[in-house]
Amino acid sequence: MENKLGRPRCEKTKTAILSAAYDLLLENGFGAVTIEKIAERAGVSKATIYKWWPNKAAVVVDGFLNATNTKLPIPDTGSTIKDMLIQVNNFVKFLMSREGNVITEIIAEGQSDPKLAETYRTIYFKPRRNISKQILERGISRGELRKDLNIEVSIDLIWGPVFYRLLITGEVIDSTFVENLVNYVLEGIKSSL
Repeated sequence: MENKLGRPRCEKTKTAILSAAYDLLLENGFGAVTIEKIAERAGVSKATIYKWWPNKAAVVVDGFLNATNTKLPIPDTGSTIKDMLIQVNNFVKFLMSREGNVITEIIAEGQSDPKLAETYRTIYFKPRRNISKQILERGISRGELRKDLNIEVSIDLIWGPVFYRLLITGEVIDSTFVENLVNYVLEGIKSSL
């Protein structure tokens, strides 16, 4: 009986921690967020946070993912090109927001923090990569894409230029760029039938 009564409080506490981590991330950036500040904002002890997350990176990325997950739905229009355009455009629009700018901060911090890099790769980027994989697999099964398609390389072909512009060149990433990118890549990998 205690377990059932404790569960809602447990979920409320987790939600408070994730919200605190996310709010602090947006307000101050990743580098300024600490477990102490998260605990203070959430009204919990540091031990409570460490009960569910191994480190600051895990709770901050989890808070970020929790707050932003619904903003990037999985498209399924029946067309591979439309689905990829929706996925990439939604992500690009998100990247250009204040919330999305946090991604570049997290990636930058991850260059000197291997635990953070592993956390954002596992918790944030791998699931998004899996969405692209689902879209391409559906395209293969519908006969839109080649049966011998190397899905992993195709995903890199689509997403690599987005992150190249985001992190290296600073060039514009807009809907025209996304449309050209997705069209060029999918033209090269479409079925010849």
